[in-house]
Amino acid sequence: MHWMNIRKTYPNQWLVIEAIKAHSVKTKRLLDKIAVMETCLDGTTAMQKYRRLHQQHPEREFYFVHTSRRQLNIQER
Repeated sequence: MHWMNIRKTYPNQWLVIEAIKAHSVKTKRLLDKIAVMETCLDGTTAMQKYRRLHQQHPEREFYFVHTSRRQLNIQER
């Protein structure tokens, strides 16, 4: 799924997402294909679920985000 479709499907919600297909341009991470892993009631819960998934699957690329964001602006570290 693409971010625009996710925003329409899950309006005004906290989500834990997984980057299924992604690439980097300079210092930004661009997510080409995204899967919604969890919907959450608030940011704290989303962060906790993100941490749990990241600990269980450190090789996978998870993020927690709110769908009010028009674009994902993910900076690489």
